[in-house]
Amino acid sequence: MLAKKAAILVMALLVGSCGYHLRGAFQLPENMKSVYVEGGSPQLREQFKRVMTSSSGQLVDSRSGAGIVIKIFDEDFNRRVLSLSSRGKTNEFELYYRLDYELANVGDALLMERQPVEIRRDYYNDQQFMIAKDNEETMIRNEMYQQAVHTIVNRARVVLEAGAK
Repeated sequence: MLAKKAAILVMALLVGSCGYHLRGAFQLPENMKSVYVEGGSPQLREQFKRVMTSSSGQLVDSRSGAGIVIKIFDEDFNRRVLSLSSRGKTNEFELYYRLDYELANVGDALLMERQPVEIRRDYYNDQQFMIAKDNEETMIRNEMYQQAVHTIVNRARVVLEAGAK
């Protein structure tokens, strides 16, 4: 029993020392451990919260407790038809997500001017499995929000690390 516990402890130490981290987790600069998001949809804010939590950071509710402020502008999510079947039913959709954002410190000094993020996805709409396709679209939308958050956090990390040097 003791040998089993020792083996588990050794494996945990080896995994931790090799640089392993959870998928989607970031090494955040110190002034990015607490982030305030101004604007944005509830879905986008939820993804920010998940990413910050997995990266040992937090999404704060006010500017006063934040190290950095991410301002979201002109968020837009659209769906358009790409192709139709011979019976006039939709076969394929394209999802398009766009937003602009800028980074500022708590004193509202700009760290990075307004930048766009655009994400496109298309998916096949099988008419026989409509309920499953609605669930698929929801999953794709969540992945698009997650990708937007990852893009913003990565760019913010670069700006903050470059400013610290």
